Amino acid sequence: MDYDLVRGLHILAVIAWMAGMLFLPRLYAYDAEQADKPEPLRSEMRALLRLWQVRLLRIIVNPAMIAAFVFGGWLLWIRSGYGADWSVAHQPWMIVKLAGVFALSAWHGFLAGQRKKILAGTSKCSGRFWRMTNEIPFLIAIVMVIAVTTEWAF
Repeated sequence: MDYDLVRGLHILAVIAWMAGMLFLPRLYAYDAEQADKPEPLRSEMRALLRLWQVRLLRIIVNPAMIAAFVFGGWLLWIRSGYGADWSVAHQPWMIVKLAGVFALSAWHGFLAGQRKKILAGTSKCSGRFWRMTNEIPFLIAIVMVIAVTTEWAF
């Protein structure tokens, strides 16, 4: 398959992954803020928010992450000369990108773990916490995109 096509598919997968990780904390914030609402509105809204959380993770965020990993690995394979020269993996910009991938994966894992805690009623995170941390994936992505597009060196 052509490098540009794989790169395009990788970018689309990353966009979907990022969109989900930017929206999920907002749903968590809305959920956390339901504690102050009167019944039965609180229960109805929480049920709807939790349905959206599960669907967002299962239908968009998790598959998009897997696709981003597959196409990203494929790009690295192509860029390495089909496995002949892995020196590209040692470039500073690639190390920064891979560190970003690790950080985004860790944040994804945190979000998924928090969904379970929210469903169990054991999450300690407030709506304020979720609003303050909502942009973490975007900040990581800024560094990654600049590193990759400029192929910077230290």
